[in-house]
Amino acid sequence: MADANLTARQLAGRVGVTPKTVERWLADEALLPHPRNRADVSDALGVDELMLWPSAVRGVLKTGPDRELVAAYPYRSACPSSVWARLIDEAKSEIFFAGYTNYFVWLEQPALCQTLRRKAEAGCRVRFLLGDPAAPTTQQREAVEDVALTVSTRIRITLEHLAKLGGVAGVESRFSAVEDGANHVGLSVFRFDADVLVTPHLARLVGHDSPMMHLKRAQDGGMFDRFAEHAEELWERGRAT
Repeated sequence: MADANLTARQLAGRVGVTPKTVERWLADEALLPHPRNRADVSDALGVDELMLWPSAVRGVLKTGPDRELVAAYPYRSACPSSVWARLIDEAKSEIFFAGYTNYFVWLEQPALCQTLRRKAEAGCRVRFLLGDPAAPTTQQREAVEDVALTVSTRIRITLEHLAKLGGVAGVESRFSAVEDGANHVGLSVFRFDADVLVTPHLARLVGHDSPMMHLKRAQDGGMFDRFAEHAEELWERGRAT
């Protein structure tokens, strides 16, 4: 452990600043050094940074319910496709696409069929929960969105891709129950082991124009669990495609 009794001059020499700068840090509790300097001083003194600058450390640590929030995007389309690719690639036990159509993932992720086949063959459970293309909720959503590429068409495109994975053990798909249509179409949940991407659909906006949150599980009963349990409940009441 470093000497905790270093003088300001000795400490300044180790950290690479002037003695006067060190004296200012020590004299004014409200004055916070640059994060790199705080780390260097802590290392030189052999103490935890929390002891020297507790307010700075607490300011960057998430300790409440929001600690599971990794990132938030005003639009789903603002999330880099590389984030999706990384989460899919790193998932070992669970990949669960519980969007209403899940159409966009086939466009944004090259060779997704091959990737999912490989993941399933390695023991990862791969699931798709889709809205029923013939359900009243689907028809209502099509009227709301009023776009050329309709909701039912987007669902059928996903079904065509899934047909290419037919017979692959570990790949499952279901339609959500008709009575769950409103609950499903209004909230998309995409789970990758302990990470989840969540999109609440706003009014007349299509999925890519709605906001999205990236959550990573850090506690029982937290935000991750709430959304994951929602998707599981819809899955349990669903039926085979």
